[in-house]
Amino acid sequence: MEMLKKVQQFIDANQLLDKNERVLVGVSGGADSVVMLHMLQKLGFECVAAHCNFHLRGDESIRDELFVEKLAESYKLIYKKVDFDTVKFAKSNNISIEMAARDLRYAWFKKTADDNKCRAIVTAHHIDDSIETVLLNLIRGTGLKGLTGIEPKNGNIVRPMLCCTRSEIEKYAQKQKLDYVTDSTNLENEYSRNKIRNIILPAMADINPSVKQSLADNISRFRDAWKIYSEKINEIKATITFSQENQTFINIEKLKSQPAPQTVLYEILQEYNFNSNVSKDVFEGLDKEPGNRYYSDTHRVLKDREHLIVDLIEPNLKLEFTIDETDTAIENPISLTLKKILMSENFIVSKTAERIHVDADKIQFPLTIRKWKHGDSFHPFGMKKSKKLSDFFIDEKINRNQKESIWLLVSENKIVWIIGLRADNRFRITEKTKNILEISLTQ
Repeated sequence: MEMLKKVQQFIDANQLLDKNERVLVGVSGGADSVVMLHMLQKLGFECVAAHCNFHLRGDESIRDELFVEKLAESYKLIYKKVDFDTVKFAKSNNISIEMAARDLRYAWFKKTADDNKCRAIVTAHHIDDSIETVLLNLIRGTGLKGLTGIEPKNGNIVRPMLCCTRSEIEKYAQKQKLDYVTDSTNLENEYSRNKIRNIILPAMADINPSVKQSLADNISRFRDAWKIYSEKINEIKATITFSQENQTFINIEKLKSQPAPQTVLYEILQEYNFNSNVSKDVFEGLDKEPGNRYYSDTHRVLKDREHLIVDLIEPNLKLEFTIDETDTAIENPISLTLKKILMSENFIVSKTAERIHVDADKIQFPLTIRKWKHGDSFHPFGMKKSKKLSDFFIDEKINRNQKESIWLLVSENKIVWIIGLRADNRFRITEKTKNILEISLTQ
């Protein structure tokens, strides 16, 4: 039972699990998850067994599902299972089968854990998995963080077998006479991880028979180095970046003055899902003219004059929204409230950018909220002449990313308000005004 003691010590050292609380255990039916479930039962944890059928291996997938169901029954456990059309999900989201399976699995694990009042989600990752992950990261491109392997704990996802090798797990199963199923695709080399497992690591073992232990030791050192390194990176970030209006600004000159500016930039941008190749492109464009943009799946970077500006991509398929005369508030695409007011001697016109007062009799409903277009012009409040919005944005030093997030309030093709920035002079309150429309930006 030496391995059982080893796992318990690992759980305690990393504060992974509490025996007073229920845990959700992902069980595929393979040796890793079967051994993990057996150990957790031996150690006295209350478990809920959870199985995902990805329907990728025909009859084998059904076999695995039935095996896990019987295994859960033998332990008298609560058993939960789900069926996924993994191929369809991968195609519709334009991602790999591996990525699709992972996304589906963890989303379902989270929901099932919540539904069954489980404190933690337990997966059967081990040392070999961590090594394979590091090698994959190296092949695809990574920073120091990518060399630290799989974390024992990530939120409420815990991995108590990261102290064990695949060989140790198989020996434990044999000694305890545990039945398990074998995934035939593990022997195929279609997937990247299998190529590392079946081709690359054996080739490395020809050079160093103890290569797995060497890599595991290196991962441990990389993890310690990351703690020191990340602390310094955070110090640098605090001096060269600042946040404003949901945007992150990176001072270009301060970045370039760092001892390793390209690495600093990579570490900043990888938090926004930029890969190493795009990060390199951004760095190589630091001395180019302003206006270049770079994209990750979730964010974009604008090369401005003095800063790199990072913000969230907010796709908005509908570009125009209407406001009817009876509306008193809208929430989409932004939050506005509308209120009609009778003119009085004591009335004071708003001077803030978040609220405007206009002559209600000059407004024609329905109003439209839309994005700005090239060629748009308006009469800035206090001016009688028209001005192109593009010139107004330049004068106000509004960058390209900010311009894309701006909405206009329009009445009969006339701009009433560049929302949150400037009202149009044509709709201003005058001595002849009798009815007032107050429009406020509430978010």
